[in-house]
Amino acid sequence: MGSNVEIICELYRAFKEKDYDAFKLICDESISWHQNPGFPGGGSYIGAEAVIEHVFKSFDDRWEAWTFKAIEFLDAGDVVIVTGQYEGRYARTQKKFVSEAAHFYTVKNKRVVAFQQYCDTKPIWDAMD
Repeated sequence: MGSNVEIICELYRAFKEKDYDAFKLICDESISWHQNPGFPGGGSYIGAEAVIEHVFKSFDDRWEAWTFKAIEFLDAGDVVIVTGQYEGRYARTQKKFVSEAAHFYTVKNKRVVAFQQYCDTKPIWDAMD
């Protein structure tokens, strides 16, 4: 894998295609994953397996067509900042939403070691209500 931005692009591909084996290879075994506390299912998780179980698979249980559209990738050395939008439809209410977000990834030795999410959670909660 090449640059840190390319590594993060591959992470998004793995998430979109549910390629969890690739996700595990991209991430450090003790990745520190932090989502907004106000985000549905938000909180902190340690390790790729915890992220897969408590973050990625939980989207499948509650949401239809959950996506993150990356708009811009900013290379800041060991940190890659990605701005974009979450879009989806809540399965129970069938309400759609769009929410602005920024993701901060820390990459060391070609592996993702940390993730921090910043997101406007109100549109997401409105879709759930």
